[in-house]
Amino acid sequence: MRRIGLILAAAMAFAVPASAALKVDVNQANIQPLPIAIPDFVAANPADTAVGENIAKVVSADLDRSGLFKPLDPKSFVEKIANIDSIPNFGSWRVITAQGLVTGQAVTQPDGRLRVDFRLWDVYGESQMTGKQYFTQPNNWRYVAHMISDAIYERITGEKGYFNTRIVFISESGPALARKKLLAVIDQDGANPLFLTTGSYIVLTPRFNPTAQMIAYMSYIGGKPRVYLFDLESGRQEKLGDFPNMTFSPRFSPDGNKVAMSLEKGGNSDVYVMDLRTRTSQRLTFDPGIDTAPSFSPDGRQITFESDRGGTQQVYIMNADGSNQHRISFGDGRYGTPVWSPRGDLIAFTKQHSGTFSIGVMHADGSGERILTNGWADEGPTWAPNGRVLMFTRGVRGGRGSHIWSVDITGRNERRVATPGDASDPAWSPLIQ
Repeated sequence: MRRIGLILAAAMAFAVPASAALKVDVNQANIQPLPIAIPDFVAANPADTAVGENIAKVVSADLDRSGLFKPLDPKSFVEKIANIDSIPNFGSWRVITAQGLVTGQAVTQPDGRLRVDFRLWDVYGESQMTGKQYFTQPNNWRYVAHMISDAIYERITGEKGYFNTRIVFISESGPALARKKLLAVIDQDGANPLFLTTGSYIVLTPRFNPTAQMIAYMSYIGGKPRVYLFDLESGRQEKLGDFPNMTFSPRFSPDGNKVAMSLEKGGNSDVYVMDLRTRTSQRLTFDPGIDTAPSFSPDGRQITFESDRGGTQQVYIMNADGSNQHRISFGDGRYGTPVWSPRGDLIAFTKQHSGTFSIGVMHADGSGERILTNGWADEGPTWAPNGRVLMFTRGVRGGRGSHIWSVDITGRNERRVATPGDASDPAWSPLIQ
């Protein structure tokens, strides 16, 4: 989980006219995926061949999962890319209906570092749209591939990418009455699984801090439910505070200096905030109802949370100091697990209505509610760092486990996320640089 230690060189470009024609509008509900060709990256020597092939495969898989791109079958390619410093034969790529073309190369340098170059071409505009060069250690090739995917996504959609990220989640196994729950981390595409706990105690609701180097979560270490911090660099676990009662549902502030969480006392729970620098805490809610699941707005000025103070579970908003608490959900059913979008424009939530659980979004004033999923038992949304995609837990009918799924905020492109076994409680990291 170390930082990648990667150097991004200056963008590369040919002296050819720029083109603005190749673009995907991500706000449309019905999108025709953009046909794009991604040949294996050129290898300067045989030892780099596998790396070049693998980078192309990861970029292709990333773009395909987004639902915005349609990577073409390599068997259909007419031209073989042998030198990325030569302008492609665009006519050969138009024949197979490619609108975009990605060319690249992977070269091991004399100092042992891996150099990766790529160029994105507009096939019909016959121009280069972007090109970049990266230097890194050879074992970081997958992260470079995700960064290339992010660069392509941003150039064509105008939105930041989300591929070079990780997901912290709860890995589950075993029978229903003796379920093992482990704290685990994977890349957003399901690669590189890492298990952080052994399953000897229950863990729930993990959340990344803004640097993706620390996780806050609830744990039953010693049989007592408390909020803990897990440092990914050192592997050190630390109980957060010395509260006499149960603490749960933690989430970091946008600057990473505070953790909002719930504290149970006498059967009632309220929202508290702890300053990680001073370890002082402040109580924000004083209602006899159950107040929990706090989530900061991206500017840190407000917090959304769920409460049953009005008789049913609903979504509320308050200022970060606890003032101006007011309800924003008024549709049929119950609302919970609210999470503020990194863009600040939407709040995602779980809605329970007519015996089903669904994922939805609404504006911060409660307007514009839209239900995105209808999977019978969908809950616990988490945002991609660009605010365009959500992941969530989907239960299997009959109580036979659960899996992690993703969906675009337009409600399209539902995809199951690859995990080692059953999984729940996903939380997305920020972009890893």
